[in-house]
Amino acid sequence: MINNKVLSIILGGGQGSRLYPLTESRSKPAVPIAGKYRLVDIPISNCINSNIKRMYVLTQFNSASLNKHIKNTYHFSFFSASFVDVLAAEQTMKSDKWFQGTADAVRQSMHHFLQHEFDYALILSGDQLYHMDFNDLIENHQKSGAEITVATYPVSAKEATSFGIMKTDASNKITSFIEKPKSDALPDWGSNVSDEMKNQGREYLASMGIYVFNRDLLTRLMEDTETIDFGKEIIPQSISRGKTFSYQYEGYWTDIGTIDSFFEANLGLADDIPKFNLFDQDNRVYTRARILPTSKISGTILNKAVIADGCIINADKIEQSVIGIRSRIGSKSIVTKTYMMGCDYYESLEEIQNNEFIPLGIGENCEINHCILDKNSRVGNNVVINGGPHLEDFETDLYMIRDGVVVVKKDKTIPHGTIIGSKP
Repeated sequence: MINNKVLSIILGGGQGSRLYPLTESRSKPAVPIAGKYRLVDIPISNCINSNIKRMYVLTQFNSASLNKHIKNTYHFSFFSASFVDVLAAEQTMKSDKWFQGTADAVRQSMHHFLQHEFDYALILSGDQLYHMDFNDLIENHQKSGAEITVATYPVSAKEATSFGIMKTDASNKITSFIEKPKSDALPDWGSNVSDEMKNQGREYLASMGIYVFNRDLLTRLMEDTETIDFGKEIIPQSISRGKTFSYQYEGYWTDIGTIDSFFEANLGLADDIPKFNLFDQDNRVYTRARILPTSKISGTILNKAVIADGCIINADKIEQSVIGIRSRIGSKSIVTKTYMMGCDYYESLEEIQNNEFIPLGIGENCEINHCILDKNSRVGNNVVINGGPHLEDFETDLYMIRDGVVVVKKDKTIPHGTIIGSKP
């Protein structure tokens, strides 16, 4: 089978500064999404659904929580060759440096990869939201006779200026590449796309940061110690040297590497028909199996709300929001356009009733809007948080405002009566 010939390499990224403060104490792949998952669950689940079950996750920053999540989540039969392993940057006799870029991360880890039999290396990003059948990608790679296949996503002219854009010929061979082109250069960079994409004005092929490499070629490329990045160096250089083809993907896909895109992607899950379908039985998203009680909701109006397991909610209203595991929301509170990541543990009733400290979750009589509440955060009673474009970027020890989104930091406490942003 094709799947037994594929080794998956998931790039965990660097410091994740664009997702700060969510990456202050965790790596990007470990950031919680959709109330109960982690970002890394997306590429891993896509691999499992495609029957690709040998995976490495490469990371170097704040990898402890990622290690714990993978260790507690992905268990395969003792009698199979399946695994999900984390490879953090390590000092060796050949290198004493941390990963300098995506290609350098693969280069420094090649001695681990080459211990396995595989014909194709599937290289994935750890911070994207999508469903993809990798079997179709690999089959296209084989049929085209490609040495490298780049998954591409048709985008509009407005979006194209933010991506690396590929130009292809009639056979989908990539003929040229430009990084974040200016709008006046775009007329020369359109490619053949489906009629549906043309009708939507999506005629420019953006690199998705998903690659298939033939093993022999990847091994040769990694011998060049000067190149450190796939997207900026190896792919552009390989276009003129070898057989580099495009695989067009037209389903839902978003890069959630910024606070704004992360926020919008999570809130989109509360839509009546979300673009990313967590209810698709053929494309399940796997995560840690927790033994949690069902959520308990009293007197709350719910509208376009996603509520994870183990929550205790007495709010007046929750609208267009995602509420994560073990969340507690007090009475008379209104929560709108908010992603509440939830908690890692429960407090006892005695602790909650102790007036000397603020309990986990959101207190009573609060108004929370346009906000991300990181794990184990505490919001006191009578608190107003009103995020939105009217707010400028700002940071304190307790919270940060970026692109209008108010992010309450992990494990931090917002005192009773605090007002952040004007009252709605």
